[in-house]
Amino acid sequence: MKLRFFTLILALSLPFIGDAQSRWKRYRWEAIGGIGATNFLGELGGSDQIGTDYFKDLEFRTTRPSLNVGLRYKITQQTAVKAAITWGMVSGDDALTTELHRNNRNLSFSSHIVEFAATYEFYLRKEKRGHRFKLRGVKGLKNQGIYPYGFFGIGGFWFNPRSKDQSGKWTGLRKFGTEGQLVSNSRSQYSPIQLSIPLGVGLKWSIDQRLLVGMEFGIRKTFTDYIDDVSTTYYPNDQILNSSGDIAAYLADPTQGDWVGSSAYSQRGDPTDNDSYMFLLITVNYTLKTTRGGLPKLR
Repeated sequence: MKLRFFTLILALSLPFIGDAQSRWKRYRWEAIGGIGATNFLGELGGSDQIGTDYFKDLEFRTTRPSLNVGLRYKITQQTAVKAAITWGMVSGDDALTTELHRNNRNLSFSSHIVEFAATYEFYLRKEKRGHRFKLRGVKGLKNQGIYPYGFFGIGGFWFNPRSKDQSGKWTGLRKFGTEGQLVSNSRSQYSPIQLSIPLGVGLKWSIDQRLLVGMEFGIRKTFTDYIDDVSTTYYPNDQILNSSGDIAAYLADPTQGDWVGSSAYSQRGDPTDNDSYMFLLITVNYTLKTTRGGLPKLR
């Protein structure tokens, strides 16, 4: 009798188990919106010491805002791919550090970053979905949980470093060839469109059946050292002056007083260490129903 009873219970439960296991497939898509902060690791500014690598040289005072929109597609209950556009501001200023060499160098910059990236996400837990039907007094499964994840991918971004000229007016730096790119055949102009490798971690917390909030931190490895317009050595400033004018000469070398550290071909940046930037985002994720054709449905 006991065996028959348990067999009957199992048989009656199978349709519900199968439905629960496949329910997530009807909610594969998520629309994403986020707001947060951006920071930058490069040659300019930094901590009060000789330039170091990675987070040891992070200057929190140059943190700037960022915005993000995207779309996520769940491959399985623990993996997903995401396409997103993120905007942020990055900046650096030698006036913010007391390290003598960089402070006297007196360079600064600010730039918009516009990034499009595709990333692969892997979750440590399967996402659980709330009740299938909207019943009075039933708001969905309680304690649906926090879902941590990691991600990596590939992206492309646009940047345009600017700084203030002698009059205090903001102007683009790339057009002036501040390291001799417009004067010397051996110094190539850099492109304002570059590749990046996004790497990071995040977590999502489900509010109800369709709404989740999240936090995500990601750093971007890049393949350029010119986000801040600084990379190699000083070029003879008189040649920049004769070729491109006094604004270009000032932006190439606005050193303090009679400091001689900016003599021709002395160190201006560090070309052995490419620039990087990072985003910290607070996100709202809204689950979209999936059509029979596999596309997202807004309602």
